[in-house]
Amino acid sequence: MHIVVPRETLPGEVRVPVIPETAAKLVKKGAKLTIESGMGLPSGHPDSAYEAAGAQIGMDRAGMLAAADVVLRIHKPPLEEVALLKRGCIHVSFLDPFNERTLLDALVQAGISAISMEMIPRTTRAQKMDALSSQASLAGYVAVILAAERLPQIFPMMMTPAGTIKPSRVFVIGAGVAGLQAIATAKRLGARVDAFDTRPVVEEQVASLGAKFVKIDLGETGQTKDGYAKELTPEQQQLQRDAMAKVCAQSDAVITTAKLFGRKAPVIVTRAMIAQMKPGSVIIDLAAESGGNVEGVEVDKEIVVDGVRIVGYSNLEGRVPVHASQMYSSNIGNLLEDFWDKEAMGPALRLDDEIVKGCLVTHDGALFSEMLKKVLAGK
Repeated sequence: MHIVVPRETLPGEVRVPVIPETAAKLVKKGAKLTIESGMGLPSGHPDSAYEAAGAQIGMDRAGMLAAADVVLRIHKPPLEEVALLKRGCIHVSFLDPFNERTLLDALVQAGISAISMEMIPRTTRAQKMDALSSQASLAGYVAVILAAERLPQIFPMMMTPAGTIKPSRVFVIGAGVAGLQAIATAKRLGARVDAFDTRPVVEEQVASLGAKFVKIDLGETGQTKDGYAKELTPEQQQLQRDAMAKVCAQSDAVITTAKLFGRKAPVIVTRAMIAQMKPGSVIIDLAAESGGNVEGVEVDKEIVVDGVRIVGYSNLEGRVPVHASQMYSSNIGNLLEDFWDKEAMGPALRLDDEIVKGCLVTHDGALFSEMLKKVLAGK
């Protein structure tokens, strides 16, 4: 089976989908692996490292894609490249399927078996394949580093001859994978950390990291079967904002991580809340790319509103590309290994498998994901 890994073409992307260690494992299993020349360079992996792993280096991108049985990427494919793929090809990448109907139609028409890495189920068996979580954990770490760089004061408490410096206060909104890593990182840097999540079940995890869980009575809340927070009603959102305004006003840095899978991110921090914050405070919005948790945030920009710096950079995990690539490559490698067919020397999709049912969005000229069918039918 021929596995192809093309270069990423999104401007500014420095992560790579496959590192040499994963390439070596795939070749050892018997796959023919072709890497587009220069694919690994953004993360410090030259062509020679892939050749040493047993992969071939390709120069003809169109020819490589046309010959591929499996294509591995980070980002969704350009429409013009979908047409190059042969029918039955397995395509693996992040696809943003709920917001990419035109791309889904193209994949269906081309007969591509498309796996969306966002839709890997959050189960014990699939944990090692969960790229969404692995990348989110790095984004949470980077968010705190950005906040520490931009805050005009230090994070930890210090006892000095000139007096005692109080620790900075950090408020993390959302205690999912990114939020928990943000909490842990801020604590390691010595900050005093408060955290809030609509799911009371995460209070114990927050406390275990040394942060204080902010309790807000919102009535009935909870999480989906996949561990995502359920969307709040407008009334619950207002209750949440009112209570959080007080915490934000006391905080030096606020990090928002609330995303809704397949939908626009909820606005949590309003302009009125920002106006109550101290001048020089910093807000890092991890949801800026999907609409933003902070009112007025601008994607990939830093702006100052009422003396508060609001940072809306996307792809924070891309700022640590060595480890982001290592983790994503491991996730993809584990996915392929789980479905590996020794005779075919490559992955074989088992359509009745729970993981395949979760992440396979198109197959054999039709939409495959039942969740996707329901969501798109409602739009």
